Amino acid sequence: MKYWLLPFYLLFGYSFTLAQSPKIDSLNRLISRASSDTARINLITKKISLVSEINIDSALALSLKTIESAHRVNYPSGEAFARVLAAQNYNYKGQYAASRTHLDVAQKIYKALNDPRKLIKVYNTYGTLYGMQSKYDSSIAFFEKSAALAKRHNDKVVLATIYTNIGISYQMLSNLPRALEYQQLSLTTAEANGDRTTQAYCLVNMANTYKLMADNKGAEQRYLQAIRLAKLEGIKNVELYAYTNLSAMYSQDSTSQKTYEFALKAARLAHQMGDPGIEATSLSRAASYLATVKRYKEAEAVNKQALSLADASGQPLNIHQTYSAMGTILKMQGKCASAIPFYEKSFAALKDADIYDEQTGVIYGELSACYEATGQYRQALSAYKTAAAISDSIRGKENVRKATELKMTYEFDKQQQIAQAQHQKQSELARTRQLALLAGMGLLLVVAAVSFYAYRTKQKANVSLEKQKQELEQTLTQLRLTQQQLIQSEKMASLGELTAGIAHEIQNPLNFVNNFSEVSTELIEELKEGPFQQVPDSEKEYAAEILGDLTQNLQKINHHGKRADSIVKGMLEHSRTSTGERKPTDLNALAEEYLKLAYHGLRAKDKSFNAQLVTDFDPNLKKTEVMAQDLGRVLLNLYNNAFYAVQEKQKTAPESYQPTVTVRTGQDQGQVRIQVQDNGTGMPENLKQKIFQPFFTTKPTGQGTGLGLSLSYDIITKGHSGRLDVETQPGEGTQMVVTLPA
Repeated sequence: MKYWLLPFYLLFGYSFTLAQSPKIDSLNRLISRASSDTARINLITKKISLVSEINIDSALALSLKTIESAHRVNYPSGEAFARVLAAQNYNYKGQYAASRTHLDVAQKIYKALNDPRKLIKVYNTYGTLYGMQSKYDSSIAFFEKSAALAKRHNDKVVLATIYTNIGISYQMLSNLPRALEYQQLSLTTAEANGDRTTQAYCLVNMANTYKLMADNKGAEQRYLQAIRLAKLEGIKNVELYAYTNLSAMYSQDSTSQKTYEFALKAARLAHQMGDPGIEATSLSRAASYLATVKRYKEAEAVNKQALSLADASGQPLNIHQTYSAMGTILKMQGKCASAIPFYEKSFAALKDADIYDEQTGVIYGELSACYEATGQYRQALSAYKTAAAISDSIRGKENVRKATELKMTYEFDKQQQIAQAQHQKQSELARTRQLALLAGMGLLLVVAAVSFYAYRTKQKANVSLEKQKQELEQTLTQLRLTQQQLIQSEKMASLGELTAGIAHEIQNPLNFVNNFSEVSTELIEELKEGPFQQVPDSEKEYAAEILGDLTQNLQKINHHGKRADSIVKGMLEHSRTSTGERKPTDLNALAEEYLKLAYHGLRAKDKSFNAQLVTDFDPNLKKTEVMAQDLGRVLLNLYNNAFYAVQEKQKTAPESYQPTVTVRTGQDQGQVRIQVQDNGTGMPENLKQKIFQPFFTTKPTGQGTGLGLSLSYDIITKGHSGRLDVETQPGEGTQMVVTLPA
C-alpha cells in the first residue's frame, strides 16, 4: 500500500545549536557554576533544546522538573519557557491535551509580563499542536500570528522557521504552489542568515513537496542534502524524517529493497529518540514490504509492534496508517473477515482529522471489497459510496487548487490606474499642441511664399489643413477611449471590493451551518443515550436507522460546509495585496522551481502532454533584490502561456513536431534578464499590441480571464521598475523577456 509523506514541523527555543555531547557537557559545567537561580534555569532551558534533538523522553522529564524549579524561585519567564518546551515534546509524544495545558499557562504568563516577543514561540507551538492533529487551517492561523510578531520585532532567524511550518500546512492541504513559495522563502532566509540547521529542516519539507509533484529525482536530491547537513550539525530528528520519507518514496516500487532498508533505519532512530509515532509508521512500512514479497508471518509480527506504538503515540494519521496496513496485509492473504476490524479502526482514527486524499479512497475501496467477500453487501455499498464521495471531494479540491495557481485578483490598484490614464491624457494634449504649432509654422511659410506660388501654396495649405483635421479627430477618439478605459478600470476595482465583501458576508452563514451541524450531531448522540432507550424494541431498529441517516446527513452538511468555507478563504486570500518586501533572491533557482511547478501542473491535468524543457541559466548571475512571490506569479503565468501555445500547435502540427519551452537568464549593463521562449503558435502583430490590456485573451471562452499578462505587466513595470517585452512570429513561436534592475 501507499503511505502519506510525514510532515516535519520545526520547533524552536532560544537557538538551534549542535546536538552533541560536548555541548551538553559544557552546559552541565556552566549549570553547576551558575551564580543565581535564574541564570541556572536559563542554562537548563538551553540544555532541553539540545536534549530534545536526541531523546524526547529525557527532554520532557527535564522540562517538567525545570517548571517546578522556576515556580519555586518565583521566576515566571523561565517557567513559561520551560512550559513551551514541555508542550513541544508532548506534541511529538502525541499527548496533545497536556501540550495545550502548558501552552495556555505560558501564554497567560507572557501576557501578564507584557512580553509579546516571547509569544512568538507560544503561537508557533500552538500551530504545531494543531498541525500534528491534521487540523491545518487552525495551524496556519497560529503560524501567521507568530510570523506577524516576528516581523514586528525583525526576528529573521525565527521567520525562517515559521515560513517552513506554514509551507508544511499548505502542503498537507494540497496547495502545492503556496507550500513551495513559503518553503523557498524559508530556505532563502536561512541561507542569508547562515543557518544550516533550519536549511536542513526546510529541505526535508521541500523534498516532500517535490515528491507530491511527482518529481522523485528532485525530492531524492533534497532528502540526501538534508541528511548531509543533519549529520554535519548532529540533528538526529532531521535525519530520521528524511529516512522515513525516502522509504515512503521508494515504496512506489513494491519490490524495492530500499523501502525496507530505509524503514528499518528510521525505526531504529525513532526508537532511540523516543518518538513512537514515527517508529510505528516505519515498522508498518517495513511490514508492508514483507507482505509484498509474500513473507506474511513476518509482516504480521512486525506490524503488531507498529500497532501498539501507534496507539501510544495518539497521532491519528499514524494510527490510521498502521491499522490500514494490517488490514491490507490480511486482505492480501484472503483473510477478509480478519481484515475488516483493522480497516474500521483505521478510519475511526480519522474521525476528527481533515484528511480526504486519494489513498483514503483506495483504502475505503479495499474495505468495500472485504465486506463484499464476507457477504456484508449493505456495508460494502456504504464503503463504496464513501470512496466515491472522497474521489469527488479530491477532484473538487484539485480544481480549486489549479484555479488559484495563477493567483489572479480583481482588486486593482486604483491610484496607479488613474495616474496612468492622466499621464496618457497629458501626452495626447501635448501632441495636439505640437501639431497646432506645426500648423502655424506651415501657415507662415505659405504666407511668405504666396506671391511666388499662389496657386500651388493654396493646394498645399488645403492638404495640410485636411491632415490636421484628421489628426485632431484621431486625438479626440483616443481621448474618448482613454476615458472609457478609466471608467472600466473603476468598475473592475469596485467589482473586486464587492467580491471581497460578499466573501466576508458568506463566511458568517457558513460558520452557522458548520457549528449547528456539529451541535445537532451531538444532540443526536445524546438522544441515542437517553430517550432512545425508551423506544419499544419493535421500533428500535427503525429509529436507529433514522438516527444513523440523520447523523450521516449532518456529517455531509458539515463536510461540504467546510469545503465551501475553504473556497471563501481562497477568495479572500486572493484579494490580498503584495507586501512589497524585497529580498535578495537566486533568480536561477526561482525560474527553475516555477518551470517545474507549471509543467507538472499541466501534466497532472493532461497525462498525454509532453514537452521538452530547455534551461540556459547564467552561472554567474548574482542574487537580485525582488519580491520573490510576485515575480514567481509572473513566471508561472508566462510558463503556462508558453505551454498552452505549444499544446495548441501540437493539435495540428505533424508528428515530427517537438513542443519545446526554453528558459534563459543573463545579465549585462546593470540589468538582469529572464527569457521564456516557445515554438508554439505565435501571434499576429495586431494581437501583440493588445496582450497587456486587462481582460484581453486569445484563449477560448472559459479558458482564460485576460488578467494574467496585465497583472504581470504591472508587477514588473510598477513593482520592480523593469520591462516586460514580447517578440513573436505567427506559426513560429513567442519569446517573453523580463528585464529587471540588477
